[in-house]
Amino acid sequence: MTDTKNPGEKTLSVAQPKTLTLKRSGVEQGVVRQSFSHGRTKAVVVEKVKRRAHGPETGKPEPAPPSPPSHAPRPPQQQQRPPAGGGGGQRPSGGAGPRPQGGGRPSGVVLRTLTEEERSARAHALADAKVREAEERKTAEEEARRRKEREVAERAEREAAEARKREEEDRRRVEDEAKRKAEQEAKKRFGDDESARAAVPAAASAATPSSSSPRPARPAGTTPASTTPSVNARTAVQEPDEEERRPVRRGSGAGPARPVPAPKPANKTTTQKSRGRLTVVTALDAGEERERSVAAFRRRMQRLKGHAANEPKEKLVREVTIPEVITIQELANRMAERAVDVIKLLMKQGQMAKITDTIDADTAQLIAEELGHTVKRVSEADVEEGLFDVADAPEDLLPRPPVVTIMGHVDHGKTSLLDAIRKTNVVSGEAGGITQHIGAYQVTAPSGAKITFIDTPGHAAFTAMRARGAKVTDVVVLVVAADDGVMPQTVEAIQHAKAAKVPLIVAINKIDKPDAKPERVRTELLQHEVQVETFGGDTLEVEVSAKQKTNLDKLLDIIGLQSEILELKANPNRPAEGTVIEAKLDRGRGPVATVLVQRGTLKVGDIVVAGAEWGRVRALVSDTGASIATAGPAVPVEVLGFNGTPEAGDRLAVVDNEARAREVTDYRSHQKREKQAARATGMRGSLEQMMSQLKTSGRKEFPLLIKGDVQGSVEAIVGALEKLGTDEVAARVILSGVGGITESDVTLAEASGTAIIGFNVRAHKEAREAAERLGIEIRYYNIIYDLVDDVKKAMSGLLPPTTRETMLGNALILQVFNITKVGKVAGCRVTDGVVQRGANVRLIRDNVVIHEGKLGQLKHLKDDVREVTTGHECGMSFENYQDIRVGDIIECYRLETVQRSL
Repeated sequence: MTDTKNPGEKTLSVAQPKTLTLKRSGVEQGVVRQSFSHGRTKAVVVEKVKRRAHGPETGKPEPAPPSPPSHAPRPPQQQQRPPAGGGGGQRPSGGAGPRPQGGGRPSGVVLRTLTEEERSARAHALADAKVREAEERKTAEEEARRRKEREVAERAEREAAEARKREEEDRRRVEDEAKRKAEQEAKKRFGDDESARAAVPAAASAATPSSSSPRPARPAGTTPASTTPSVNARTAVQEPDEEERRPVRRGSGAGPARPVPAPKPANKTTTQKSRGRLTVVTALDAGEERERSVAAFRRRMQRLKGHAANEPKEKLVREVTIPEVITIQELANRMAERAVDVIKLLMKQGQMAKITDTIDADTAQLIAEELGHTVKRVSEADVEEGLFDVADAPEDLLPRPPVVTIMGHVDHGKTSLLDAIRKTNVVSGEAGGITQHIGAYQVTAPSGAKITFIDTPGHAAFTAMRARGAKVTDVVVLVVAADDGVMPQTVEAIQHAKAAKVPLIVAINKIDKPDAKPERVRTELLQHEVQVETFGGDTLEVEVSAKQKTNLDKLLDIIGLQSEILELKANPNRPAEGTVIEAKLDRGRGPVATVLVQRGTLKVGDIVVAGAEWGRVRALVSDTGASIATAGPAVPVEVLGFNGTPEAGDRLAVVDNEARAREVTDYRSHQKREKQAARATGMRGSLEQMMSQLKTSGRKEFPLLIKGDVQGSVEAIVGALEKLGTDEVAARVILSGVGGITESDVTLAEASGTAIIGFNVRAHKEAREAAERLGIEIRYYNIIYDLVDDVKKAMSGLLPPTTRETMLGNALILQVFNITKVGKVAGCRVTDGVVQRGANVRLIRDNVVIHEGKLGQLKHLKDDVREVTTGHECGMSFENYQDIRVGDIIECYRLETVQRSL
C-alpha cells in the first residue's frame, strides 16, 4: 500500500498488504451431547463466546490507549466506543493511532487518517454488526426456549411410558398368578401328584448352575446367595420380556438415568410346567414358548373397546339401477347386500332360485324396495336415447332443397319424366321397360335452386318402396297418364301421400297422344278426394309430356313455389341423420347404401349406424358417380364402409365412437332376432300344434332361396310371394339377401331341398359348379312379373287335383231277373241321357241313395254294348251288389280329375 503525505517526501510502503477485518476475540469450541426423544444421542460442536465487560459493568478501569505521536494528532471524531456485544477487547482496525503488535509495543509505522467516507462506512458497518448480533442473540434465546419445551415434553412422554410399563407389568403379574392358581386347581382335579414330584428334582437341577455352563451375571452389590433362586415345584423363574431386557436410552438433558436391572437367569426347563396328560398338542408344543392366542387378543380388544363393536351399524340406503333382466348376484352387488338374503326373500315368495339365475325387473324392484333401497328402472332401449330427433335451435336452421317423390301407376311415364328433367336416359337400362328400383337424384331448376327427386317403382309389388319414398319426402308428384286415367297404384300413391301428410302435385302425362283425355283424369281424381285447381280445389296440377318435353319448366316452377310455401330448413352444422333408401351388396365395393341426408352434414370418416349395421364412412358417391367429401341436408349419396348390408328404410345416424356404435347395433340385432323367433314360433307353434295342423289342413310349403341385387327388390319379391299362399300351399323363403349366389347358398339349398332364384344377379363360378354337381336348380330373372308367375305355377303343382262329376243319364228298373251263376240282373229302360258301361252308378230308392258303385254289365237284348241311349231297354248288373228292386232309379255319371291352380 502506498500513500503520499506531502509532496517531496518519501513513499511509505508495507511489504505484505493485509485485508482490514473485524475479528472476534475470546472464542472457544466445545462438544455437547444432544439427545433425541427416541433414545439416540449425537455429539454437536458448539462455540463458547466469552464476553468482555467494559467500564462500570466490571468495575475495572479500561486501559487507556497509547497516545498517538505528536506528528499525527488524533481528531476527536476518531474516538469511538466499541460495539456492544461485539469483541470487547478489539479496537477498530482502521484507527489512526499506531497499530499495537506483540506485547503492545508500537510498530513504528505511522498510518494515515481516515476520510469522512471511510468513517461513515465504518460507522454503518458497526451499526449493522450490532443489529446482527441482536438478532443472533434473539434466535439463540428462542432456540433455548424451544429446547427446554422439547425436553419437558420428552420427560412427560418417558414418564407416561414408564407408567404404562408398570401397569402392563402389574397386569401380567395378576395374569400369571391367576394362571398359576388355575394350574394348581387342575393338578388337584386330575390328581397329577406323581408328575409334580418328578418335576421337583428337574427344576432344582435346572436352577443350580453347572460347572460347564456359564455363570449368570450378578448385579453389583449383591451376594451369590441373593442371586440364587429358590427351588420349588410350584414356582418357576419368569423370563423377562423383551421390553424389560431392552435398556432405556435417555438424553443428556433428561436428568439422571435409572439403573438398568440385570437380566434374571432364565431356564426353559423351569418355565415349562408339567402337563398332566400327553396329547398331540402338548407333544407338538413341547419345545415352544407359549404365546397369547388370537382369540385372547380379540377378547382383550373387545374389553378395551367395550360394546361399541356390538352396536348395530346404520343401514346404507342406495339407489339401485335395475335393467329389464338382472341376475341375483348382480342385484345383490348393486344393493351391497348378501346374495343369501335375496334368495331368502325369493324363497318366501315361493320361488326357488340360484345365485346365477336371472329375474325380471318387477321382481328385482320388489326385493330392492323390501330391503329399503330406492329403485331406478332402465330399459335396454335407453341406448338409443339422443340418437335421433334432437331439436335444433331456430337460429341454427338454414334453407335446404326440397325432396320430391314421383309416384304413380306402372308405365305412366314417371322415369321418362324424370329423365326428361335430368336430361338422362335411365329408362333404356330398365329391364322390361319398367322401373324396379328406387332411385334418388338431384337436379338444378332453371331458377338455380336445387331439387332432390326420388323415383319409385309403379308395380304393385313395390308398395314398401313407395311407402319409404312418401316418408322421406316433402312434396309428392303424382304422375297420371292422360290416356289411361286413374289406376290401382295411382290410388295407392294418393293414400301414401295422405298418410305422410305432404302436399300433392298432379302431373298429367302423355298429353301428346291422340287419345289423351286430361279432363277424364281430373274427373276420376275427384272420386278419391283429390280436387285440382281447375275444378276449384287446392291441389296444383300441370299437363306435361315427357316425350315432347312440354311444360317441364312449369312443373319445376310449381315445385319451387310449393317448397317456398313450406319454408324448408335444416341445421347443416351438426352430426348427420338420414334414411337408407336402398341398399345392395357390390362384390367389388362391399355393402353400399343409398342414403338421403335429412339433417346435419355427413363426412368421410364418420362412424355411422343404420339399423343393425354400423361402419366408418370410407367414401361418398353422388348420383352422378363422382366422389364427394361431404353431403349436406336433402342430398342423396351412396355410402361405402358398412360392416353389413343395412335394410332399406333404416334410419342412419352419426355416433361419437365405435363403442357407442357397437352398443346400439348389438341391441338392435338382439331385438331383430327376438322378432324373428317370435314370428317363427307364431307360425309353427308347439309340436302338438304342428302335428294337428298337418292332420287337419295338410298345408304344403314351397321352399325358396332368393338373392337379389338390392334390398328393396328382395323385399318386394318376398312380399309378392307371401301373398300367393293359400290354406293348402304357401311359399316359404329359406333365405333372402342381396348379392350374388355363393357356394354357401348352394349348400343350404341342397340341405333344405329348395330351388334358388336370382333376381338381377348371377351365381359365382364356385357356386355354379357346386350346383351342377349337386343337381340344384338355379333360375335367373330380371322382371318381377316372370318370377311371380313361375313361382305361382310351381306352387300350383302342389295343390291336390279336384274331382268333378259329369251326369250321363238315368234308368228305371222295370223287372229283376235272377240268373244262375250271375246273380240278379235289372231290366231297365233309359229315361234320360245315356248309360255307359264302366261308369259310376247310384241306386236310388224312395229318393234315398242306397248304393254307389260301378256298372258291371250292360246288355241290349243278348249282346254286350258300350252304351244305351234314351228310350231303349237294357239289362244292368252291379259289381258286388245284389239288392235291387223294381221301381229303383239308377243314376249313371262319370268322374273327371281337374288340376287346380292359384
